[in-house]
Amino acid sequence: MNYKTLIISPHCDDEVLACGGILNNRKNDKTFVYYLGVDLFHVVKRKDRIKEVEDVANFLGFEFEISNGQVNNYKRELMINEITDIINDLCPEEIFIPNYSSYNQDHKEVHDACIIALRPHDLNHFVPNVFIYEVEQYLLWGENDFQPNYFEKIDIKNKMDAYKLYNSQVRSMRPPELLENYSKIRGLSSNLEDAESFKIIRMVKK
Repeated sequence: MNYKTLIISPHCDDEVLACGGILNNRKNDKTFVYYLGVDLFHVVKRKDRIKEVEDVANFLGFEFEISNGQVNNYKRELMINEITDIINDLCPEEIFIPNYSSYNQDHKEVHDACIIALRPHDLNHFVPNVFIYEVEQYLLWGENDFQPNYFEKIDIKNKMDAYKLYNSQVRSMRPPELLENYSKIRGLSSNLEDAESFKIIRMVKK
């Protein structure tokens, strides 16, 4: 299989928080989201979280798979082969992975596993375009050294509508307005009305 875009998502909602605009921009291409697990909060059952994912996937037009990872207990060494396999199966042209600078331990572990899985290797698919994404919520807490160098224009209303489909995840600490405000900030940084921003790890133009 050859996919345009692969997004590695530690949790069910990170793909929208960080790349909802990207997913909408690639709606007519083959896009895929790989979730490392489903958090089992007492406020929502697993089947309800998966139903939210299905609604978001239908709205933004992407395919997905959910791993059996144990949320809040991800181990880098256990995810490397798993992420390598999904990359080799899909052969994407571009991949988006979580930021390393985060107070969320799952994001750090997934980032490290992705970097190892994406190393140049003669037995693995070489992904020419590799981007790190940011989740706006994590920019509000602690030190953050994320310095984006790639920006893309987005439809912020569409992104907010997608986020609202995650009914169990829309909370006071990350209201839809947070996404809108950061899209304006990143837009001002790139002479766009609304934007998502990323850090380029690798970009190969043929």
